[in-house]
Amino acid sequence: MLGYAMDGFDLLILGFMLPVIALDLHLSSAQAGSLVTWTLIGAVLGGIVFGVLSDWFGRVRMLTWTILIFAVFTGLCALARGYADLLAYRTIAGIGLGGEFGIGMTLVAEAWPASQRARVSSYVGLGWQLGVLAAALVTPLLLPVIGWRGMFAIGLLPAVVSFAVRRRVEEPALFTLRAERAARGERRRLPLKLLVADARTLRISIGVTILCSVQNFGYYGLMIWLPSYLSKTFGYSLTKSGYGQRRR
Repeated sequence: MLGYAMDGFDLLILGFMLPVIALDLHLSSAQAGSLVTWTLIGAVLGGIVFGVLSDWFGRVRMLTWTILIFAVFTGLCALARGYADLLAYRTIAGIGLGGEFGIGMTLVAEAWPASQRARVSSYVGLGWQLGVLAAALVTPLLLPVIGWRGMFAIGLLPAVVSFAVRRRVEEPALFTLRAERAARGERRRLPLKLLVADARTLRISIGVTILCSVQNFGYYGLMIWLPSYLSKTFGYSLTKSGYGQRRR
C-alpha cells in the first residue's frame, strides 16, 4: 500500500512540475510531454518484464528490486542537467514503477485467502489514491521552497521501504508451492503462455487488456495534464490547481 502511495505521489507531482521543469531546462511542449509518455511506456515494459521474472524468481525479491529501481532513478531526476538525461531517468523509473505495480498486487492476492482478496486488493489500491491526494496537497507547499529537484529527491524515500520489504515480507504460500513443484522436476510453463492457454482464456485476456488500456489512457491522460490545463487555460495558480479551486 505504501509502495502504491509513493507511485501515485511521484506520477502526479510530475504533472504539477512539468511547466516549472520545462522553463528551467528550456524544454519544448513536446519534450515536456514526452517525459510523461516515456514514464508510462517504461511502466508497461516493467510490468511485463518484472511480472515474468517474479514468476521465476519470487514476488518479494523482484518487488524489492522494482521499488529500488523506481526510488533511485526518481532521485537521479534531481540531478538532471538537460532533456536527454532526465528522459532516461524517467523511463527507467517508470520500469520500476510498472514492475512494482503489478507484483505488489499479485503478492497481496496470493498472500490472502481467496475470500478476502477483493477486499484487501481494494485497500492496496487506496494507497495510490492517497499518494495522489498527498501530491495535490503537498506539492503547492513544497515546490516553491525546495524546487522541482528537491521534489524528485523525495522520491528516494521508497528505497527505505525496499529494505523493509526484503527483511520482513515472506513469499506467499502459493508461490512457494509452485517453486517446490519445480524443484521436484515438474514441468513449468512460460508464464505468458498461460494467458493464451485456450480459446476461453484468450478471450478473457484480450478483454481485460482492452478494458485496462482504455481505463489507463483516460485516467493518466486526465490526471497528468489537468494541472497544466487548469494553469494555462483558466489561470490557476499551482496551489489552486492542486485544490481544484478556480482563481477569482
